[in-house]
Amino acid sequence: MTAASPPAAQHDGPLAPPTADRRRWLALAVVMTASFMDLVDVTIVNIAMPSIQRDIGASFSVLQWLSEGYALAFAIGLITGGRLGDIYGRKKIFLLGIGGFTLASMLCGIVSDPQLLVAARVLQGLMGALMVPQVLSIIHVTFPAHERGKVFGMFGAVVGLGAVSGPLLGALLTQWNLFGLEWRPIFLINLPVGIAGLVLGRRFIVESKAPQALKLDLVGMVLASVGLLMLLYPLTQGREHDWPLWGFVSMAGSLPVFLAFVAYERHKTRKDGSPLVELSLFKVKSFAGGVGVQLAFGVTTGIFFMVWTMYMQIGLGWSALRAGLTGIPFSIAVSTAAGMSVQKLVPRFGRKVLQAGALIMAAGVLAYIWEADHYGADIGSWQMALPLIVMGAGMGLIVSPITDAILSEVPREHAGSASGLINTTMQLGNAVGLGLVSVAFFSVIDDSDPRREALADIFGSAFVNAMWWVAGGLAVVFVLMFLLPKRKPADEVTAAAVTLDKETEGAAA
Repeated sequence: MTAASPPAAQHDGPLAPPTADRRRWLALAVVMTASFMDLVDVTIVNIAMPSIQRDIGASFSVLQWLSEGYALAFAIGLITGGRLGDIYGRKKIFLLGIGGFTLASMLCGIVSDPQLLVAARVLQGLMGALMVPQVLSIIHVTFPAHERGKVFGMFGAVVGLGAVSGPLLGALLTQWNLFGLEWRPIFLINLPVGIAGLVLGRRFIVESKAPQALKLDLVGMVLASVGLLMLLYPLTQGREHDWPLWGFVSMAGSLPVFLAFVAYERHKTRKDGSPLVELSLFKVKSFAGGVGVQLAFGVTTGIFFMVWTMYMQIGLGWSALRAGLTGIPFSIAVSTAAGMSVQKLVPRFGRKVLQAGALIMAAGVLAYIWEADHYGADIGSWQMALPLIVMGAGMGLIVSPITDAILSEVPREHAGSASGLINTTMQLGNAVGLGLVSVAFFSVIDDSDPRREALADIFGSAFVNAMWWVAGGLAVVFVLMFLLPKRKPADEVTAAAVTLDKETEGAAA
């Protein structure tokens, strides 16, 4: 957006800027870099956990909370973060989020107490919850319908690359031990990236809001946060306290809290039209089906990424660098398949591409299970390459087109709410998956006898057990994908999206 742009393009409603404006691509680079930074931070910690454990004496529970605390805070804050962008301006909240995320990263890099590190990670998650929902919202309101397919394809590739490059980056930074800082550079590296994002974001991102005046839904925020906390906290802490009764009571009690949240959101919609969650979004079939897929897929990836790095480093005794390098085939496969998925496969085969991705990824998981069980402690990086390539290819077929499928029919005035819900369900699934690591992975370790079994065999058995959970999760993902609409040919999708945009703009006017 240039200073000479017409007023219509600067409107705080859903109008898209002129397609000739090249600055929107610079804005895209900024928000995608921020999204990449967040995604890397989710996985980069896993690879550095053994180093953190040695350096500050962190327990297994603390290590789990380094990921779970971030995911929990992220999931709780995402819906609110999306709505804050709708109300106060997506650019403003994005800049606030990236600034806070950068500050929290600095705190993570300088603290020495395990509990303070967990607290800093929680703050980082909350700031990420302000930043991340604005990414999809800014894309949705910045780019016209005929460009969004390509943009969301790029975004999906960044998602896949960010998720799998974190372990390699974390391994390199940990192995190099820059300035004798051990694991701390994995957080401190965010400082220059975040500062650059603040400077460039202020210059190139165009402000946008929901076209109608909205109010902040404080009651909805409290109900959603309490419900999520009641569900996820005991799931994570239950194993450490031998699964006490209060944990099951809390998880069961989350259901009436969520029901009260839905009832209040309906009341809030009738009262002033400013609910935290636009329940009408779930009437859009592509959105409702996609949210279910995101939730289940988040559970599977939450389990896999954590147990994978623990298995390689603590169980097999590999260095952080070797573990990170082992993941390179996975990273390449995700990026390659993500690009092919959006550009060539989805326009021709539609929903079948997503379902094929779930089946291919499940095949890779089964191959990994066989190899881990067959080779045991003697398994090598090259033997892991084949299942990782297959898993990565399957993941790439899913992560790139799913966002476009979910948001393709969502009116742009609800972009922030929809974006928050998409990210919330993915992160909620991720948080549930991390919580289930206690059951799927650590419970096997707890039940083993280290006097009779080697550490590698114990962790190998735990890894195999957790991977069966991942395979089951992917089966659920495959079934839920039948709820997604069959995609029309690309030209029909574009025409329908353009028509929807025009109707939306006319209604807003």
